[in-house]
Amino acid sequence: MNIQKIQQLCEANGMNFSKLEKAVGLGNGVIGKWQNSSPRVDSVKLVADFFGVTVDDLLADKEGA
Repeated sequence: MNIQKIQQLCEANGMNFSKLEKAVGLGNGVIGKWQNSSPRVDSVKLVADFFGVTVDDLLADKEGA
C-alpha cells in the first residue's frame, strides 16, 4: 500500500487522514494501519473515488507504476 500517495493527495486537498476517514466513512486510524497490513479493497475504492483516482494509482509502489 502506498501510504505516501494518500498522504500527498490529502495534503493537496488540505486534509489529513482523520478528515479523509471521516469523509469516506472509515473508522478512526484505519488508513494509518494500512502501512502494516493489507487494506480491504472496498475501503481503498472509497479513498480512490474520493480523490478521483484509480485503485491501481493508490496501490502502486512507485510513481508512474
